[in-house]
Amino acid sequence: MPTKMKFADLEYVEEGAAGSQRVAILEKPYSMKLVSAAIPEPTDDELRIKIKYVGICGSDLEAYRGIRKPEFISFPARLGHEVGGVIDKVGKNIKGLKPGQKVTCRYVWGAYAEYIVCKPFNVQVIPDEFDLLDVSLLEILPGVIHAAELSQIDSGRTVLITGQGVSGLMLTQVLSLYSPKALVVTDLKDRNLELAKRYGATHTYKIPTPDTPTMDIVGKDFPDGFDVVIPCLLEGASVQDALYSARTGGKIVMYGGIGTCKEPFDFFKVHRQRVEILSTEPKRDIDMYRFFKEGISMFRDGLIRTWEYIDKVYPLSRIQEAFEERDNKNNETIHIVIDVEK
Repeated sequence: MPTKMKFADLEYVEEGAAGSQRVAILEKPYSMKLVSAAIPEPTDDELRIKIKYVGICGSDLEAYRGIRKPEFISFPARLGHEVGGVIDKVGKNIKGLKPGQKVTCRYVWGAYAEYIVCKPFNVQVIPDEFDLLDVSLLEILPGVIHAAELSQIDSGRTVLITGQGVSGLMLTQVLSLYSPKALVVTDLKDRNLELAKRYGATHTYKIPTPDTPTMDIVGKDFPDGFDVVIPCLLEGASVQDALYSARTGGKIVMYGGIGTCKEPFDFFKVHRQRVEILSTEPKRDIDMYRFFKEGISMFRDGLIRTWEYIDKVYPLSRIQEAFEERDNKNNETIHIVIDVEK
């Protein structure tokens, strides 16, 4: 997986030139721009994807805000990795994958574009009956399933998920299948909590402000803390909050918390409470590949629903407006998808 989103491999051409495509770039924080670039050609070991839909992920939002430069991103940059598209062309060394197959992708960057090239490892074929609008969110499932596996949940464990945005709602759906003793979720918004309850949460709590400690709200019902805490918010402070929500000998599974921390992290409390902290990104490529297939099976069998919280679809031509809305913390929008063909 790339450690930094870069501007590499983009060849500018004149607008409307033969063999050109529209590509959105982040030229500086809070500024998305459309440029004209050459359509890339796959090598013998690559395939080309004609993209239809791309979701705006929390990591895209972090890059858009400029919070994680320079260790995460350099400017200008290409964003977008939650893909629903169709195979357009395959290299001569690729067997089994064919033009016309619907796919979703993982570990690709720069997908706010009409075409990308990638390796076979980065794609999974999806059934023809799947709506491409619904499948772009499948990209997050390997990390979600890995988080569930790391959590080692059973009917005797209490679980807390802080945040019920796109990833939090996906986690709630998956973790409910593990039959925890209690599946507790928190969020700032009523709609998100209503969805979470429908997806299997046993307890839902509305947090009055982003800075309110979770245990101030849930501690009366769960005074000893939780066996497993999964922060599913962008802010780095959510990891500190997770530490204070975990029981002695508990576990923090780091799905969120990708933002910077304003306050020092209390490492002494980690030692004192004997808390285990784990990262959810699969460490082995074979695991990511396996979790990806497993996630698609869950979606196919109706165990995962994504379409209920895709709120708006913006054309690529209005990507700046789409990011502005996604960045607005005061609206009720959960997820926004970009239609690259418009």
